[in-house]
Amino acid sequence: MISAPPHRPTLDEIAEARDRLAAWLPRTPLLRLDLGRADQRIFLKLETLSPIGAFKLRPALNALLSRDADELRLGVAIVSSGNMAYGMAWAARALGVPMAAYMYAGAPQTKIDGVRRLGGEVRFVSHGTWWRYITAIERPDIGELLVNPVTDQAVLAGNGTIGLEIVEDLPDVDFVLTPYGGGGMTTGVASALKALRPQARVFAVEDENAAPVTAALAAGRIVEIETRPSFIKSIGGPSLIPELWPLANQLIDGAIAVSLQEVTEAMRLLFSKAKIVAEGAGAASLAAALRSERATGNVVCVISGGNIDAEAYAQVLAGAIPPA
Repeated sequence: MISAPPHRPTLDEIAEARDRLAAWLPRTPLLRLDLGRADQRIFLKLETLSPIGAFKLRPALNALLSRDADELRLGVAIVSSGNMAYGMAWAARALGVPMAAYMYAGAPQTKIDGVRRLGGEVRFVSHGTWWRYITAIERPDIGELLVNPVTDQAVLAGNGTIGLEIVEDLPDVDFVLTPYGGGGMTTGVASALKALRPQARVFAVEDENAAPVTAALAAGRIVEIETRPSFIKSIGGPSLIPELWPLANQLIDGAIAVSLQEVTEAMRLLFSKAKIVAEGAGAASLAAALRSERATGNVVCVISGGNIDAEAYAQVLAGAIPPA
């Protein structure tokens, strides 16, 4: 079945998602990180405190709770570099639904282990095949319901609950920074922000080793880019997802590409100042806030996840940049 193209989640859709999730998930806090900056008050939206340690549980669970039993009769499948697979495994187990994840072999081991620990099946594919599945150029021949991790409408609405909570907790928010992978989280968060606090600016944050949003904004269109290996696995890519980009482009106010040095410094800062463990993508928003002159006033950094392999994290705390 060909799904309809995604549309901007309405406030009603996002509120309905929030109501669905409330019975299953705790609300994540918004924590002030006082760095003594006169023109910048940084707040951290701690998705690391989700039951799976990442925001992806919101969209995964909303995607399943939005479906009827017949659609889930044969189970559910997801394509993911890690956290969405982990979130879908948690959601599927909670609802008693069989689950499989299409992942590539270079995905973080902690996320692979998390999927398996929750009873999910991991099906390894090449990185190229994985990308074609996400962009819907190709799809696996399966009986399970295949949920697109980026463009599924219930996924976008689930992501929007982050933005809804930000405005509820900080009504005078000025600037929100979100890591941009496929764009589903940024689009969902921006949908809520722009409806409730139109003057707030939303920026996408990327790893400079794979920054397709920055390239697309400069060119005025989606472009293929050369990527460099990085220990950050869940943001960046060779291009943007065509089906979602027109919507994301309408909602975001710009992009910031950060270096691996800046990201690891932000990871160490989160640990030393607040004892928060963040993976590279999770700390990227704080790295962007620290380097950007545009991010002033009440600035919210979405700390999207904390699922990083222990060896890599130990290297970060020791002052190093982990290998790709």
